[in-house]
This record gives sequence, C-alpha cells and structure tokens, in this order.
Amino acid sequence: MSKTLTINGKTHTVDLPGDVPLLWVLRDEVGLTGTKFGCGVAACGACTVQIDGEAVRSCQVPLEDVWGEVTTIEGHGTPDALSALQEAWITHQVAQCGYCQSGQIMQAAALLAQTPRPTDAQIDEAMSGNLCRCGTYPRIRAAIHDAANRMEG
Repeated sequence: MSKTLTINGKTHTVDLPGDVPLLWVLRDEVGLTGTKFGCGVAACGACTVQIDGEAVRSCQVPLEDVWGEVTTIEGHGTPDALSALQEAWITHQVAQCGYCQSGQIMQAAALLAQTPRPTDAQIDEAMSGNLCRCGTYPRIRAAIHDAANRMEG
C-alpha cells in the first residue's frame, strides 16, 4: 500500500504493507530513530508518539490506521529552541539511561496540551503507561509541573 504521511510537518510517502507498525515506518523508512522499540505490545510507552496531538503507542498502530499528523520526539522542540518540557527535563535531570525519555516526553506533552495545570494524580494517571527502568518518576512529575509553570508564563 502506498500512503502519504505528515510527520513533524514534512510529507513522506511510503510503500509498505498496511499492517506494518508505525514504529517501524518511523525508524526504518523515514529514519527517525528517536522513537524507541521497547516491548512491542504497547505496555512500556517507549514508542509513544502523537497523532493529531493524541499520545499513541506506535508499535501498535498499523500504517493503514494512521489518521492524522504524526509528531515524534524529533518534532518536539528543536536543538536551537527546546520546548518548555525539554528544558524542565534537563533542569530536573530526569534522564538517567535515557531510553524511555522520548516516549515520556511525548506522553507528557499530550497531557499538558489537554491539562495545562495537572495535579500529581493526573500526572500519575497519564504517565502510568510509560515505564522507566531507572525509576525517575518523582523527577518526571517535578519536570511536568515545572514545564506547566514555564508554559503559563
């Protein structure tokens, strides 16, 4: 199947079977390797991207079901202009091994887009599907609160 996707504001046409997971389209066909393969069953969140602003597990979204614009970690902020969330991640030294962080940030960005001032309980609920082997959950929560404050001005 030939499908045209908008990924991080750029158009990409791929010719692949419709059942190929979006994760592999992003990594293998488009060359965006910031989205990580973790478990392959949508249980860890390492592959989280956004489709039309909704956080999804790209390992479980078939190419044929991609319904809108895809945003990956490469499209969230830029090297010259980090997002408030990325700045907060650095300030709070969230990343240790870093493997889960792109998925964590994409999930947190979706949360802040829907809930600009989340409570601890809302953060915990929204982030519960994103696992961190290093256990940086308190830092993640602090960074999300910090980013909310930065975004508010």
